[in-house]
Amino acid sequence: MTGAPEWRTIDDMAAQPAAVAHLVIRELSALGDLEEVYALFDRIWRPDKSNPPVTVEHLRALTHAGNYVAGAYDGDELVGACVGFFAAPPGRSMHSHVAGVSAAARGRHVGFALKSHQRDWALEHGLSEITWTFDPLVRRNAYFNLAKLQARPSDYLVDFYGDMDDAINGGQGSDRLLVRWRLEDPSVVAACASGGGTAAAVPPGVVAALTESPSGRPVAAPRSAWARAGRLLVGTPSDIEALRGTDPETARQWRSAVRDVLGELITSGARVTGFTRSGSYVTERTDA
Repeated sequence: MTGAPEWRTIDDMAAQPAAVAHLVIRELSALGDLEEVYALFDRIWRPDKSNPPVTVEHLRALTHAGNYVAGAYDGDELVGACVGFFAAPPGRSMHSHVAGVSAAARGRHVGFALKSHQRDWALEHGLSEITWTFDPLVRRNAYFNLAKLQARPSDYLVDFYGDMDDAINGGQGSDRLLVRWRLEDPSVVAACASGGGTAAAVPPGVVAALTESPSGRPVAAPRSAWARAGRLLVGTPSDIEALRGTDPETARQWRSAVRDVLGELITSGARVTGFTRSGSYVTERTDA
């Protein structure tokens, strides 16, 4: 093969997002670096010591087998990291297992720079897709994944990891959305080239199937009001992580409501086409 692949000229690889965030991002494999990744994730999630997101041994095995572990550095300080491994179908896909950014570095586009680096790495290795999971209740993550990165959900996974009694999940179930990031899709290429995609517009004629009440509780519309609608909005709580600490019962209600509405829609074949700035999934049904 001669010449640079076309995608290099479109989004200029991952260098620009890292430069904007004033970071250095590099692959990690040395034992000391992997211990730093473990310590960073431990500070972010504060998990039960018997069930961390990854162990140093796990990271060591992944990197030795040629998989992806990268860190974002502000000077000498590790402020973000991302871990992924090759997935099925062979030679085409990677699964991004875990990514995290320190609280002090949030708002500096560290996550976007890491994902851009991961995309660059995947393309260099001949891959066309990266998948990962996230909690559908976490509004800022949904916006980042669906609007900024232009990934799209394909599956709603009920209680995917079982009980996760850490500082973020609070032992309230681990439903996840599986998203697919098609690396050379025009919307993804445009998002990476411009520093991030945009929120979805609210389409005309849309029906709100799930909303947030003034008191912060989920309010599901009667099924008869949206059962035949072609386009639906499914709302999310303003801050589920805070809610799990201050009002765990309402947080549990949100888990159940989103599972019942968004989970059913996706399982029945609806497509999630974006995420609005106000915090709702936009879904479209072909059977309406």
